[in-house]
Amino acid sequence: MPNKLIDEQSPYLLQHAHNPVEWYPWGDEAFNEAKKQNKPLLVSIGYAACHWCHVMERESFEDEATAAYMNEHFINVKVDREEHPDVDHMYMDAVQAITGQGGWPLNVFVTPERMPFYGGTYFPPQSMYNRPSWMQVLENISKVWVEKQGDVQQQILQMTAYLKQLSEVAMQSESKWSSEDVDKVAEGLLGNADKKYGGFGKAPKFPATMSIRFLLEHYHYTGKETSLEHAIKSLDALIHGGIYDRIGGGLARYSTDDYWLAPHFEKMLYDNALLVTALCDGYSVTKYDRYKKAIEETIAFINRELLNKEGGFFSALDADSEGVEGKYYTWTWDEWSEIIKDNIVQEYYGVTKEGNWEGTNILHIATTAEALVDKYEVPVAELNKRVHNANEKLIDRRNQRERPLTDDKSLLSWNALMNTALSKASVALGRQDYKEQAAAHMQWMIDAFFVDGTWMHTYKNNKARIIAKLDDLAYLVEALLELGSVTSDSKWLTKATEIMSVVQQNFLHSNKSFYYYSSAQQKDIPVRKTDLYDNALPSANSIMANNLIVLGMLSGSYSQLEQGVFMLQKMQSTIVRYPGSFANWAIYAQRFVRGNNLAVVDGVEARKCIDKLLQNMAPHTTILHAQPGEKLLKALDKKADNDGLSVFICDIEKCLPPLNDIEKAKKIINKGS
Repeated sequence: MPNKLIDEQSPYLLQHAHNPVEWYPWGDEAFNEAKKQNKPLLVSIGYAACHWCHVMERESFEDEATAAYMNEHFINVKVDREEHPDVDHMYMDAVQAITGQGGWPLNVFVTPERMPFYGGTYFPPQSMYNRPSWMQVLENISKVWVEKQGDVQQQILQMTAYLKQLSEVAMQSESKWSSEDVDKVAEGLLGNADKKYGGFGKAPKFPATMSIRFLLEHYHYTGKETSLEHAIKSLDALIHGGIYDRIGGGLARYSTDDYWLAPHFEKMLYDNALLVTALCDGYSVTKYDRYKKAIEETIAFINRELLNKEGGFFSALDADSEGVEGKYYTWTWDEWSEIIKDNIVQEYYGVTKEGNWEGTNILHIATTAEALVDKYEVPVAELNKRVHNANEKLIDRRNQRERPLTDDKSLLSWNALMNTALSKASVALGRQDYKEQAAAHMQWMIDAFFVDGTWMHTYKNNKARIIAKLDDLAYLVEALLELGSVTSDSKWLTKATEIMSVVQQNFLHSNKSFYYYSSAQQKDIPVRKTDLYDNALPSANSIMANNLIVLGMLSGSYSQLEQGVFMLQKMQSTIVRYPGSFANWAIYAQRFVRGNNLAVVDGVEARKCIDKLLQNMAPHTTILHAQPGEKLLKALDKKADNDGLSVFICDIEKCLPPLNDIEKAKKIINKGS
């Protein structure tokens, strides 16, 4: 018989709907039942593409004896972390405080008042490597709940104080930014750089695209080759390693080794959106064809594998197929030998009889094209043709395999990140089709996620659910500003201004940052959190700081400008000390130091001018088109004399007289470079 998850929309919850565990979805029903029975709750959090979540389900949650014990002693709640990121944030902070580490599946024991008192990640069915078995954990927690309520209450008091204090740590005393501070950020990132293999730190290694983007902009502003060299090394590592799907495009979530060969194979929409944005920056700086190719391949993968029939994007592809992680993407020697007879392609992709991962082969670029051209004395064009032909054969064979499952819910936040990526790709590559897709996709988001005057977080089967979080709206405002620039359509700017008002009204913290969720609309989390760290996703508050500065300049709102600058300055010491954890903040701080600009273009030649200004890399400058009768733009308080072209350039404090020469405008904008 199915449990209470059977009526849910989340693919992750539906995967557990036939477990013998009597799962509840997140909501009041579970906690009311826990109060009634005086039982602790197990809140088990994961996501549909999570490999170790599947492992623990098979080992423990599908086991009849284990499930019976869980049902007798606990009220059990299953949570899709992507549907309820606020729940995940709070309980992840608690588990990291208790154990020193986090991850998924996240298993947390909580009181009927929703406060955590113990937790961990994956627990094996038998005790191993000094880790207790899952049944041992259950028995110990049940005993503590019955016999040591005083200890539980003391733990709750300490945890409540810790969680309330945690989100305040990064907001230090206000300090002014300088170019020296920005250089220290670059030095800090490079100090943690893996100079041999690219990226930052040791395995597991995540893409760290925000750190890469900071270094690219640092090179752009300063000309420091060390920043450019490591940014290029890191981008190349991502698109040449096994973390990138060589024949289908798209990036996996992270690498399990230092050299980017073996990933966890789940593919997330947000990782690929952020990769496209970083590659656009890389291409703008270097004009390397390999970055252009990777941008187009990644967008093609997303449109092929994650695009729904309405024009929105699904969330992810699973890591597993046929119950085996990575089986869809790897190749045995026998299968490879049957399909590919070309030694050059074999050497190019690093395929061996022994395999490079668990007896199979993960395709990666194992040697350079130049080395193969010299070794086999073939032209580059011939090599490329042979690789292309091999890819066609491999794709045909792979399409016959059981495909990994798709997490077919759509999230506003991740869709907004992808919209920004499409806009940036349209500029970087001059692709009109990407621009048109971004505009159509933005309209779909507005139609799908805005319901009865309220923005929602998740969408599936023509239904939007769950109140939007800060990152949903912060990323959406950012995407609207980007789209307004590349399309010259001011309706997107107007919508961005409307949404900013919603955020200010419902999410504002007394310290001028923003809470992760709205207290007026949501009551189910006992401790409100502010999202300050840049992790796999950029901090919503970092995005908001920049949104405030851009919109403040656009509308002439001193209060918005002041708040955005204040947020950056309150984070100054934290960003400088821990740049890898605040890399997106660092991007906007660097632009602020160089002098944020707003360039508003008017006249019959405006679109031609905007296209040229957009192609001129100037990350600190937002470029917009003035529409007839537009009252939103402060710069248009002055009227141009020249009907052909007028470029108004404003900084945080003033607007310059209008210019009618594109090159002069570029020269003034580039003074920050």
